[in-house]
Formats: sequence, C-alpha cells, structure tokens
Amino acid sequence: MTISEIARLAGVSTSTVSRVFSHHPNIREDVRARVLAAAREHGYHPRLSSKQRNVVIVTPYDSVYPVQSCVDMILMALMRELPRRGFRLEVLPCNNLERLESIQFCGAVAVGAEPGDFRGWSERFPVPLVIVDRAAQPVSPDVCFVHSDERQGMTLAIDHLYRRGCRRIGCIIHGDPGTGNADIRHAAILAALRERKLPVEEPLICFSGPGSDRYVELIGKLLRQRADALFCPGGNAGIVSLYALSLFNRQLPADISLIASEQTFFSQHAVPPQTTISPDYPAIAAATADVLERRLDGMPVPTDAATLPYRLISRESVRAQ
Repeated sequence: MTISEIARLAGVSTSTVSRVFSHHPNIREDVRARVLAAAREHGYHPRLSSKQRNVVIVTPYDSVYPVQSCVDMILMALMRELPRRGFRLEVLPCNNLERLESIQFCGAVAVGAEPGDFRGWSERFPVPLVIVDRAAQPVSPDVCFVHSDERQGMTLAIDHLYRRGCRRIGCIIHGDPGTGNADIRHAAILAALRERKLPVEEPLICFSGPGSDRYVELIGKLLRQRADALFCPGGNAGIVSLYALSLFNRQLPADISLIASEQTFFSQHAVPPQTTISPDYPAIAAATADVLERRLDGMPVPTDAATLPYRLISRESVRAQ
C-alpha cells in the first residue's frame, strides 16, 4: 500500500492523509477516522519521519504511593537515555491526554499506567506507545510493552533465601489480584517455592491490597505461622516491614530474614541495610528507546518488545548461610 492508495480508499487527498499521519490538529474527526480505518484494514503503517523526534512521557496524575520510587527511577532513566538518542521530551500527566490531539509527536511512553487505559490507541494516534513496567495482552496494534521479568525476579529472591537456609518463607505481594503485576508475581512465587519443595499453604502467601495498611497485620500472621523469612515484592514493603517487625520485637536477620523491593534512599540506609530485588532501570530506558527508533526506521516491533532481568542487591537483612 502507498499513501496515494490510502487516499483513494478514504476518498481524500494525499495531503490530507499525510496530515492525518503527522497528527495535524486541523483535520475533522470523521476524516481522521476514515483514513485510519482504511490504513488499518490494509495493514498500512505510516513511515514516521526520522526528523520528528518529539516523545511524550505519560506520567501518573498524582503520586502513586507507595510505588512512587519505582516510577521516579524509571522516569530518571528515561530522561537520561532518550535525549542522548536525540529525542525531545514532553511530560504529560495522564489526566491531560486530550492535549495529544493538538501536538505533534513520534511516540509516547507511559509509566505507572494500566494497559487498559490505552485501548484504541491506534485508532487515535498512528504512532507507537511503549508501556513500561507492565506485562499484558495486546491492547492496540501500536502499543508495546517493556518490562522486567517478573518470574525471574521472584525466583531470584526465593532462591537467595533458600540458599541461605530459609525453609518457611512468607510472602506478601503488593496490590490486589487482577491489578498491576500481582498475579504474575503470585504464580511465579508459588512455582519457585514448589520447585524447592517449600511450603505454599495459603497463610504463607498473601496480597497486601493497594496500600500499606495491612502489612503489620499480615506480618503478625506470618510470624504466628513460624515464617523464618519474608519476601515482600512491590510498594514500600521494606519500610513498613521493618516497622512491623520492630512492633513484634523481631530483629533482622537474627530472628527472621527479609527481601523487599529496592527503595531509593532507604534500602541501603536502613538498619540493617536491606537485601532487595531491583529492575534494571538503565536497561529499561535503553530498550524503550530501541522500540521508538525501530519504529521510526519503519521496522516491525513485537508487542512484548523487551523482557529484562531483575538484579538482586545483597545486603545484611538476610542471614548468612
């Protein structure tokens, strides 16, 4: 297909098709929809101009407590990597997406967002969108995912505790089932525990809910289940777990071991410093930039564009072997 054939099928001029694909604001919505429908029907993806280097970073409207640290680290990595590749950035909160209708951009990156918020993206914007830190089913042809390998990360933590002699590991997964990465993490933790023939009964594996309010209660229950280690991925579990253990007069790592998710400016300064798992933020930013560049070069990109390994940062909150 060529732009002239798309114009003929849509009943418009080639210049109109060009303005639709360059996201020109002065195009009637019915015309825009007709052009995009013709392009989709025939599998046509416009070749994006290599001179058009504006990228929109879509961020949460408010602080997404308690996972703001992860969002901040991803944003910092993107703001280092993308300008180095020659991209110009515009940051846009998710409650102001209507502004996309009036600006020109070659791609977008969403951080701290749910994939379901971008269904129908290709019908509105014929440019790539990269959703970072989420693994999900396709929601639109031009939406790709760059994320950490949740199965590998959960296995990495469980294996570290197992090799240090922990045999009754209690796990508190941040969030509710069906939200974020909670279900993927739950399945991966169960698989890792079973592979090592460790107990997986329900009281030992639980979800925290959306906030931090339940951690004290849940850790109290895990202690009554005689857990000798805690693995608490997501949120700010490292901080609240340390507080909860102090209430129950338990010491790290003498009484119990702990692995949480890395929290900037806290994990390494906690007493004791906490062993954590952490996404590879520079690698996430580089993979995101790769997706945008490939699309600008007219190359296909799979929906699940990049799956990157976690790192384990070994400190003093896990007992010595």
